[in-house]
Amino acid sequence: MHEDMAGDLFGSKGTAASKNNGRNAEMPNRRVSIPQAAPSRTQPLADRLRPRVLSDVYGQDHLLGPQGTLTLMLERGTLPSLILWGGPGCGKTTIARLLAAKADLRFEQISAVFSGVADLKRVFDNAARFQQETGRGTLLFVDEIHRFNRAQQDGFLPYVERGTVVLVGATTENPSFALNGALLSRCQVLVLNRLDETSLDALVGRAEQEIGHVLPLDEGARATLKAMADGDGRYLLNMVEQLAALPPTPILTSNDLAKLLAKRAILYDKDREEHYNLISALHKSLRGSDPDAGLYWFARMLEGGEDPRYIARRLTRFAAEDVGMADPSALPLAIAAWETYERLGTPEGELALAQLVVHLATAPKSNSVYKAYGAARRLAKQTGSLGPPHHIRNAPTKLMKEIGYGSGYEYDHDSADAFSGQDYFPDEMERVRLYSPSPRGKEGEIGKILDRQAKMRASRRP
Repeated sequence: MHEDMAGDLFGSKGTAASKNNGRNAEMPNRRVSIPQAAPSRTQPLADRLRPRVLSDVYGQDHLLGPQGTLTLMLERGTLPSLILWGGPGCGKTTIARLLAAKADLRFEQISAVFSGVADLKRVFDNAARFQQETGRGTLLFVDEIHRFNRAQQDGFLPYVERGTVVLVGATTENPSFALNGALLSRCQVLVLNRLDETSLDALVGRAEQEIGHVLPLDEGARATLKAMADGDGRYLLNMVEQLAALPPTPILTSNDLAKLLAKRAILYDKDREEHYNLISALHKSLRGSDPDAGLYWFARMLEGGEDPRYIARRLTRFAAEDVGMADPSALPLAIAAWETYERLGTPEGELALAQLVVHLATAPKSNSVYKAYGAARRLAKQTGSLGPPHHIRNAPTKLMKEIGYGSGYEYDHDSADAFSGQDYFPDEMERVRLYSPSPRGKEGEIGKILDRQAKMRASRRP
């Protein structure tokens, strides 16, 4: 059985979940007999609880509720090719199977992990033959469709366009990155939600009805069980199945549960979308001056296996881009934190990075230097190869002095306040204000100095 078939959508939305929610608190020390059908001994719990109709699916009401996208499609009698995008255990395979049944389509499934061009050709030939013989279509479900390369993805196009197959592709990756534009333009992308607290709670209740007794967990352990599932219904049912054989006593606590069940790795891929989502969340939390959210996303990245050096590099960039001259100490502190990590390593060095996160979040913010640098680059491209004015050119030779290099230069340290007020832009262009300090932090003082100097410079003009 394919790993996504068994448990990505589960159970019937009956009364079991609501009845069981309070049952543990009332009767924690004895098992409750709940009527159940006789299951196959070898059939996994997740497979036994797989929904039989679309209305039994948990957690996807935006697609399958009364006004859900798929509900309305089926009511209109239309089912376009689809891309189902969502995390593991949220229902992609089950929805595809139930859609085929509801739309009276022949169901065929392949996995991009194990299938190649020959498999695709066989599927398309069978679909065309079936359509010719019966007049019915085929729903082709392609699991992990993002693993097909661009050329293989292009191979679907003529069959989708002719209606030989209704393509339903499942992916855990962002379709914008993983699928080519030609295929995306012929499919509708539907986003599946990770199972929320309510759906997971209902699923535990449905599982308890199936196994015939309440799990020996206190309320804290039940909450921990759902947290460990991390929105994945299949994973939740696999854990329930491990707990089902336990005796009714003792009642387990959260600590007991953590010892019994293996900790699940956090969903995080350092090379794909989640990598960029989390670093973006960290960056924007710091920009929004929220040290708590900053620490949370910092910890999430570390727990997911991110290289602390990558985070240190991005924090250093933040110090220059978003804090800038409002707090000139931020950049050297970023380098110091980075070097501290290099010297201490994990886990001690991560504390220095955590301190940097808090400092950057609470520091005054200014992107004035960032904007000024961008403006300077654009101006440099526009003005080409204009040379510096003669008075600030170096004159190491007699000839250079004779043609005026260095002539008229005023040594600023000999002037009042060490400011001569001379102009240093090329003679052929007007003076341009590129750097406009913010009124925040240290830059507030810098702005006042620059304003005063601008007035002194203006007084020198004829």
